[in-house]
Amino acid sequence: MSKFKPILLTTAFALGASAAAAQEERFITIGTGGQTGVYYVVGQSICKLVNRETAETGIKCTAPSTGGSIANINAIQAGDMTMGVAQSDWQFHAYNGDVPEFEGDKKFDSLRSVFSVHPEPFTVVARADAGIETFEDLKGKRVNVGNPGSGQRGTMEVVLDALGWTMGDFALASELKPAEQSAALGDNNVDAIIYTVGHPNGSIQEATSTVDARLIPVTGEAIEKLISDNPYYAKATIPGGMYAGNDEDVETFGVKATFVTSADVPDDMVYAVVKAVFDNFDRFKKLHPAFANLEPEAMITEGNSAPLHPGAEKYYKEQGWIE
Repeated sequence: MSKFKPILLTTAFALGASAAAAQEERFITIGTGGQTGVYYVVGQSICKLVNRETAETGIKCTAPSTGGSIANINAIQAGDMTMGVAQSDWQFHAYNGDVPEFEGDKKFDSLRSVFSVHPEPFTVVARADAGIETFEDLKGKRVNVGNPGSGQRGTMEVVLDALGWTMGDFALASELKPAEQSAALGDNNVDAIIYTVGHPNGSIQEATSTVDARLIPVTGEAIEKLISDNPYYAKATIPGGMYAGNDEDVETFGVKATFVTSADVPDDMVYAVVKAVFDNFDRFKKLHPAFANLEPEAMITEGNSAPLHPGAEKYYKEQGWIE
């Protein structure tokens, strides 16, 4: 009988070790955006690198499609998401509580920045047969203004406010998600779509390849004032030749995509995510063309208005990128 004891002990030990390993497993969920947008690629790319290290860290990562910036920040604040991607302007507003969406008890004092990612020009695409040459020409047209909770919708509302317009100035203000808007443009259900997004973008490529469409400049005094009054906005250029039928550069303004979390998320978890990305930075940059020109130092300093999470700060100090 004694000869079976080592086997039983070994089995018990293995079961115990397995249970311990299972207990050590931790899960993070990253809020992204529509599946045709770059936010979705950002989240999926980060998870891909984090999950390569699961055996060592015990952290497993998922990045579902979501409603976008505002929805992601709200989900992080509610504890439903661990981290998320958000436009730099909405990171600022959430942390400072200076807009209705984040006033009073909605202000997110414990929002923390992790790093910024790619620039995101505010992009307007119009059917060539709609007679739209400037942003002002959108008045009286059928425009997809974006789904509630998305950063693009939020930025569109900021632009309208700067111009003294309302949604009522459009013949139609549809609320389609990014994945739906290109087909709507091609099917002549809308005259124009707007998207705050990194380029090149699959949704814009779909729109310009299925119908004769033009990227519309977003410039003028109201836009200049927006840029000068708000540190999270900057002039932006969408290079010519990136989309069918659009050979010239298009001037607009934009924000940065940023990666954010909560102060409540453990330091070692955020550290592990940051380490997975920057220890494999060349691999990360190849996961989408919008990432090609990213530089670590700029990702730490540009577009981040909430304080850095201590877990991220620890990694950056180790690299000598901050003091």
